[in-house]
Amino acid sequence: MKLYIAEKPSLGRAIAAALPKPHRNCKTHIELGNGDVVSWCIGHILAQADPEDYDVTLKKWRMESLPIVPEQWQLKPISRTRSQLTVLRKLVKQADEIIHAGDPDREGQLLVDEVIDYFKLSKRKKSNIQRLLISDLNLPAVKRALNSLKPNSDFMPLSISALARSRADWLYGINLTRAYTLQGQKTGYNSVLSVGRVQTPLLGLVVRREQEIAAFISKPFFQVQAHIALGENEAVAFTAKWQPSDSCKPYCDEEGRVLVKGLAENVVKRIDNQPAKVSDLESKEKQQAAPLPFNLSQLQISAAKKFSMNAKLVLDVCQALYERHKLITYPRSDCRYLPKEQLKQARGIVNTLAQSSLPCNKAAQGANTALVSKAWNDKKITAHHAIIPTEKSPENINLNTFEKNIYLLIVRQYLVQFYPAYIYQQTKVTLLIAGGHFVSQAKIEKQQGWQVLFPKSKKAPAESSANPEQEQTLPPLTKGQLLHCQQGELLEKHTSPPQSFTDATLLAAMTGIARYVSDATIKKVLKETDGLGTDATRAGIIDLLFKRGFLLRQGKAITATEVGIALINALPEMATLPDMTAQWEATLTAISEKTASYQSFMQPLTNIVTEMVYGASRQSFSGLPKIAFKAKGGKRKFAKKPTKKAS
Repeated sequence: MKLYIAEKPSLGRAIAAALPKPHRNCKTHIELGNGDVVSWCIGHILAQADPEDYDVTLKKWRMESLPIVPEQWQLKPISRTRSQLTVLRKLVKQADEIIHAGDPDREGQLLVDEVIDYFKLSKRKKSNIQRLLISDLNLPAVKRALNSLKPNSDFMPLSISALARSRADWLYGINLTRAYTLQGQKTGYNSVLSVGRVQTPLLGLVVRREQEIAAFISKPFFQVQAHIALGENEAVAFTAKWQPSDSCKPYCDEEGRVLVKGLAENVVKRIDNQPAKVSDLESKEKQQAAPLPFNLSQLQISAAKKFSMNAKLVLDVCQALYERHKLITYPRSDCRYLPKEQLKQARGIVNTLAQSSLPCNKAAQGANTALVSKAWNDKKITAHHAIIPTEKSPENINLNTFEKNIYLLIVRQYLVQFYPAYIYQQTKVTLLIAGGHFVSQAKIEKQQGWQVLFPKSKKAPAESSANPEQEQTLPPLTKGQLLHCQQGELLEKHTSPPQSFTDATLLAAMTGIARYVSDATIKKVLKETDGLGTDATRAGIIDLLFKRGFLLRQGKAITATEVGIALINALPEMATLPDMTAQWEATLTAISEKTASYQSFMQPLTNIVTEMVYGASRQSFSGLPKIAFKAKGGKRKFAKKPTKKAS
């Protein structure tokens, strides 16, 4: 008997639909016509054991019992799914061959692997396990996947990486939450101070941003704009911006902005009614390729910007589009590339979209499937590929507004792969006026290409006039040509404070965490493996901080609550900065790519957790309020009494 173990019932049913009939549908599995069986987990059916499972005395939170570091890690059944585990145990014992059909990512690999390991299979049986990778639940795609089974052993590094992450979260969260909660109680704080390997540095980002905003003092700075005509008595043709020289640096800030008004006023006077010589002229034709298809994080960022949807909502909508409607491929993907094999389905997908009544039909009709963008790159594919529409028609499927919006975003990002490049002429002119250098740039569109699918919204008059250089065109010019500066204009502007994080910018910060890392060595390490958390976990981490009352929404802005701020101020800097956690994330990725080991990740983490536990007693928690508040719906409520264990 062959036994297929899927991650969840919906995937199990999709697999069974492609296998021999008749079927006998049971609550816990499906028996196939040829005697094989399809069963499933229900998400995680095993969990890391609690401290008290190792030693009953650890149920009570005491500083002297920390750090808790299991010598032999244990898993335990989750009570609500224990019956499914019992069924799987029986089926695994009966099976001659096992096919692992977890979701095609790090978590999905571990989820089924840990169940199989829990049953202590023989080496022979375990070595023969095969891996079924399904990213599209429609029947043709499932059949293709069933014909492309791989040895499960090939994916062991992915499983080890997920295992290391799971144990790291336990070690870090259990020990530091207990240590800092106990310290908080000494000052009268009446609730759990939850600390996590990823959640706490993320909270730190928000707290520091709000502190920067609170401390910000706006300062004026000055720009000079030259109004240029082709001749002395002709109308102004364009404007050029003054570029302060090295001798002006003492009067500028670190970004090169002039802070002394008198200096700018002097330049204005000097250039009035003066000749302007074209000292340099560059004109280049440039091409911009279509943006890559979405991974989950980029989709969440786009949806936040366009529809103000939070990350958790986008993920939930994607799961519905994938599992219920079968309109998109596997959504929990961190990859933005596609396998070349997928090109075989491209024409069918595009034709299906072209025949639909959705707004994407005209874009699909204009797509040229003979074009192959840089998205198709087998070398960039990991366990999964970018999120794209499936061959299933969206016609007669009742999508709600959220589902329709997300589906159309995914469709557009796929269709642009079959459009030509955006081509434009970029011209930069440098003028010499009264000894000073002035620059003007202009862009002329030559081929709209894929940008036809991204129509530009009309700007408000105030917005379009804010930066006239971006809107202007340049007349034909030649190097050495003599023009005329009719007058100079002084522009007084003011520095702006940093903006509060939004759903889009907070996700962008997590995916590009190297920008917020201070250590130059770590920043270099993170250049390629950049990220805090994973595409599959980021939405949950942000949501968790809201549930624990550490973050609060004020319109689109995400700010820290009083408790969130106090917690970050009380914790050691190491726990609140992204440096260490981001480097660990990079190591987890390296484990999955076979360039690092489990021990190279776990040993340094264990050492640091031990140091931080011992250092907890030296941290001052006096800034914490005596009563904990939880943020919900923008209002503050009294928190429940402290729970006995950290979640």
